[in-house]
Amino acid sequence: MLDDVDPFIGTSATDLPAAHGLAASWWWPKPQVGNTHPGATSPLGMVSACAYSGAYPTGYGRYAKNTEGVPELLFDRLQASGFTHFQQSGTGAIRKYYNYVKVTPMVQALDALGEAWPLRDEVAEAGYYAATLGTGIRCEITVGEKVAVHRYTFPESSSARIVIDLSVGGLAIDLGRTVPLRAHCESLGHGHVQGTVVMEGVPLSVHAEVVNPRWRQMLWYDRRLIDGGTRLDFDSIRHTTLRPFGMLFMGPTRAGQTVEIRLGFSLRGCEQAARNLQLECGTEEPAFDLVREATRDRWRDLMGRVQVDGGTPARRTVFATSLYHSLIKPCFADDESPFWPTSGPFAFDVCTMWDIYKTQLPLLAALAPDRAADLLESLIRVCEEEGNFPIGYRMARGADRFFRQASALAHTVLADAQALGRAPLDWNWALVHMVDDLRRMYGEDFFEHGIVHPISHTLDLAYAHHCTAQVARALNDVHLAEDLERRSRHWINAFDPVTGLLRDSEFYEGGKWNYSFRLLHDMAARIALGGGDAEFIDNLDRFFGYGAGPVTQPGRRPPPAEMLAGYALNRFEGLNNEPDMEAPWAYHYAGRPDRTAEVVQAALTWQFGTGPGGLPGNDDSGGLSSWYVWASLGLFPVAGQSLFLINAPAFERSAVRIDDREFIVETSGHRANPIGADGIDRDPAPQYVQSVTLNGRPLDATHISAADVHRGGRLHLRLGPEPSDWGRKVRPPSASDQVFGLKETR
Repeated sequence: MLDDVDPFIGTSATDLPAAHGLAASWWWPKPQVGNTHPGATSPLGMVSACAYSGAYPTGYGRYAKNTEGVPELLFDRLQASGFTHFQQSGTGAIRKYYNYVKVTPMVQALDALGEAWPLRDEVAEAGYYAATLGTGIRCEITVGEKVAVHRYTFPESSSARIVIDLSVGGLAIDLGRTVPLRAHCESLGHGHVQGTVVMEGVPLSVHAEVVNPRWRQMLWYDRRLIDGGTRLDFDSIRHTTLRPFGMLFMGPTRAGQTVEIRLGFSLRGCEQAARNLQLECGTEEPAFDLVREATRDRWRDLMGRVQVDGGTPARRTVFATSLYHSLIKPCFADDESPFWPTSGPFAFDVCTMWDIYKTQLPLLAALAPDRAADLLESLIRVCEEEGNFPIGYRMARGADRFFRQASALAHTVLADAQALGRAPLDWNWALVHMVDDLRRMYGEDFFEHGIVHPISHTLDLAYAHHCTAQVARALNDVHLAEDLERRSRHWINAFDPVTGLLRDSEFYEGGKWNYSFRLLHDMAARIALGGGDAEFIDNLDRFFGYGAGPVTQPGRRPPPAEMLAGYALNRFEGLNNEPDMEAPWAYHYAGRPDRTAEVVQAALTWQFGTGPGGLPGNDDSGGLSSWYVWASLGLFPVAGQSLFLINAPAFERSAVRIDDREFIVETSGHRANPIGADGIDRDPAPQYVQSVTLNGRPLDATHISAADVHRGGRLHLRLGPEPSDWGRKVRPPSASDQVFGLKETR
């Protein structure tokens, strides 16, 4: 699996074959670029490192900032002025760009610092990135969980140097720069330097070393060496007073000589940064191969927990890379919180929760349950310290609440974890915070009126009340559970019973159609409100473009009129955007899993491919890639309901290892379909589930519990070329099943 990963997928503007069939009718509003980078990463680690050009959005590549259509070029070539750390992964216009601690190898004078040189001969794999600068220096980077190791192969020079710039941050776009507030750096002698820079309220410390007896370390300010200086202090930096500053190593090199620089990072000071460096690099010299192999082992272990059989080489590459992208974020920095002094997990880059809570966090819970529990513990601690559960959380002081996008999303993850019983949390304390958080921001209006605008927040808050009620009921707080469940029924206030769709309101990155088919906790009542199965299916068919012709996607700088016309289509946004990415499975609740199969296969065939342009939109910290992983396995997690929906998988057989157990999805009658990257010129015929067994017993329902998956077992799907009666009678559970005494049939 690991050998199939291509970190370059998603790094360039979308370049997929022209879609056929259903997928050709979908309209994409968001930027047509994956916004990933090919840099060195460690799974769920604190550090990432990649070539830095200043382009949008990670600092790698050539694109200017854009929010819709084909991205515009910021640079006409691939270039870099050095290598930075702490990049985002696939995010869009969230203005959280990092790119701190830039390291630049040079054979020029310090005056040339900041100049960008052409970048060529790139190589990338999990945990490793390499490229050659136009100066002729070959650059290789690997990272550990809290360290980065750079290896540079220099041409002959009497004064080669490796420059660490602590003053940089952000991007080379309008309003993209991050200015430090305070900083210090010092030369420790014997090839060691260290420094701390406060960026957005966070003290980021680095301890760096070069082991070369002919090289010396120095400090610099405003591109001038400070000969003999041992310390620089900046007590208050402003935009108007900022000048570049940092540390460097310099000395002679002969042609082909390699020099290694090791950097340890911490959010708790230089001493801890030095300890982190020693812990991961040890005393071996050099340490590059040691760290690279240790990181590759971590990737091999984590990615090895999913195995698939069959599929074309292109499909296997896309799947493996999707799994890789799904496991880069969030960042875990154990014992590193700069905001509270105690030990324990600290998680950041929960960007963007509204994208990852549906798909990526359930994947994390399955493949890395210990880390999933650590994330919840960290989020609870953030709530204690800052007063609310964040909707997004990054390496900065203060939760990024992103209140426009969504409300109360942590409740879904907590409810799933409690139902599985795998997170050793103080659940009574967690429940206190869950209840309190329901009254914050839009929650107060929801509490008083049972409806709030933007109307999608009504759905968020009603769902969060349901999730919290499940936790309260599990803890035997019956009165609280009943009160919460009563308020969870306010979802109905968001819908217009005449149209069966959401009421008119403001919407974030979509319209009311995009948000109308979310998987609510009472889908039976929601379908009844819209006129029953037939009306609901008719609306879904219109939404997914059945019978519609191909549409033209937005181009470069699409005018407002073009975007408004696209939104007026009221069409599925495909996997270019996440608000409606669970909508294909809404058919399950109306007894038409065959329609789910058709929509999902169209997306898997035409919306993902190999090469840099292989993603249809922002990967958003793995939210998009984890959708691909689940869809390929033939499962979809219903976040907050501890439930998985079943669909025809893309592979003949797959196995997910959860601790010491295995959940296997196997098929009979499976046909390996190609994807667009295989050069097909038609829409492959979909495959449909004919019958299912779970651990040898017939399963007429289109769902299984999350406990079924996590305890391990064998799901067998018999597939065929025509729709069947499977799943037409037994629907996934709804909250009203309990209210009216209905029982689920298995």
